[in-house]
Amino acid sequence: MPELSPIIHDPGTRLYLWKITEPLTELESVTLTAASKVRLQSMNSVAHRKGFLAVRKLLECAALSDEDLYYDEFGKPNLRDGRCISISHSHEFSVIAISTQKIGIDLELCRDKIINIASKFVEPGFTFASELSREDYIRCLTVDWGIKESIFKIRNEPGISFKDHILVTPFELTACSTTARLIFNGQVHHYRVYFRQVESYMLVYAFEDNV
Repeated sequence: MPELSPIIHDPGTRLYLWKITEPLTELESVTLTAASKVRLQSMNSVAHRKGFLAVRKLLECAALSDEDLYYDEFGKPNLRDGRCISISHSHEFSVIAISTQKIGIDLELCRDKIINIASKFVEPGFTFASELSREDYIRCLTVDWGIKESIFKIRNEPGISFKDHILVTPFELTACSTTARLIFNGQVHHYRVYFRQVESYMLVYAFEDNV
């Protein structure tokens, strides 16, 4: 089932979210390009096939088609009309963001195991979250990961380290927003970040500011 979410803080942006409850055969009704058909056939996992097809369904919700989407040599999705698009899917959800601005989006299931890998991606300033309950700590870690994943999707440059190059401003879960910086190759890029919980998932999206 699709959900359209206009973003109040940016009228040029739309999020399209699909909770995948349909059987695979129902999702297969979407129109695909020849290249997408080949790609779909190479997927062995039913969950991956559903996520792939749900993204194409969301394109239709946005009055677009699979023909309007293409990937560059680095695997980054683009729209032929010049607008920016970002894609994410996780388990039972697929989501796309379409914007007139540079945007990255990520959807992550909140899971305990993120605590075990936190040292690989969180920056030293993340200690602000260590006094939270275990449940909120997991949410904060998931947001932090989602922010860095979203920023990486915008820049898409080899060599970016989530821990060393992307710095997230300490945030509160109730604020649903923060800022972040990417310091890489002698340049500093600034981002506005927004997040919200969707069932057991954290949905995160970032805009790159032109400063």
